[in-house]
Amino acid sequence: MRKIVVMPVYEDLEASSKLFVELARTQGPETYVVAVDDGSVRQPLPISAIEASGLEGVVIRLRRNVGHQRAIAIGLSYVAEHFTGSEIVVVMDSDGEDMPETITELVAGLQSPDADVVVASRRSRVESLKFKAFYIVYKLLFSLLSGRQISFGNFMAVKLPAVRRLASMQELWIHVAACVLGSKLRVQTCALDRGPRYAGRSKMNFVGLALHGFRALMVFAEDVLVRVGIACTVVAALSIAGGIIATLLKMLGFASQGWFSLAFGILVLVFLQTAALTLIILMLSGMMRSGGVLGVGSYREFVDDVLHAARRDG
Repeated sequence: MRKIVVMPVYEDLEASSKLFVELARTQGPETYVVAVDDGSVRQPLPISAIEASGLEGVVIRLRRNVGHQRAIAIGLSYVAEHFTGSEIVVVMDSDGEDMPETITELVAGLQSPDADVVVASRRSRVESLKFKAFYIVYKLLFSLLSGRQISFGNFMAVKLPAVRRLASMQELWIHVAACVLGSKLRVQTCALDRGPRYAGRSKMNFVGLALHGFRALMVFAEDVLVRVGIACTVVAALSIAGGIIATLLKMLGFASQGWFSLAFGILVLVFLQTAALTLIILMLSGMMRSGGVLGVGSYREFVDDVLHAARRDG
């Protein structure tokens, strides 16, 4: 079955060129590449990089840098619009950390009629201790605030009908993995190792990782709002109860000098903070749902050019 590989590329010509060669070697020359050049300036991705590997595909050049997740959304939207067969779509990074040889194992899971998407969960990682610690905290917070478990990233294999479903969801533009989690598609996991980069260094810093985690929560903004709202209501109720108890103790003469003012002031401050937090979350949820996301077909607004590479025979 023909595979369509969607990948974002940003200032990473050396690594992506090697990845194209490895894709041809491990997955065969019939593999079709959809490479989304995310507004690269220093190292724009030429169509010759795909042609040199003997693969067929396209380079979608964007007018500006839109970020990793939106670049994937644009690639998937392009596939949903231009392909109508029974192809399998693979989403992966272009730096080699998603190893091409593991695609076969990932795609094999789609042979089950009960699977629409097969996602890669990591057995081992080649990352710093700080990243691993942050990832553990991120998963715990995500589970606590959204009520869901997330243990996968962008490396996944998707059936074409499922791609069309994802492309119609505005959440895809916010966070790809969280969109898959909320799509109601049948998701299976496949434990795979993560490899080292082919070349260069990762452009993702700690702030970017934190923002990426918050975007996953934005997909489930209503659930997060309800959970945080309940927590704030409980804290506010306890603050009111504490204020009443402090007032009664003061009236009965059990409070020492200055104790009542201090305790009552702290409780009022806690109440106001929880009320403000609830209001802020409500406003952010409304802003996220009313704007900042794009609909079907709007990906073309970001596309500057589409370059096609034909497979070289012989």
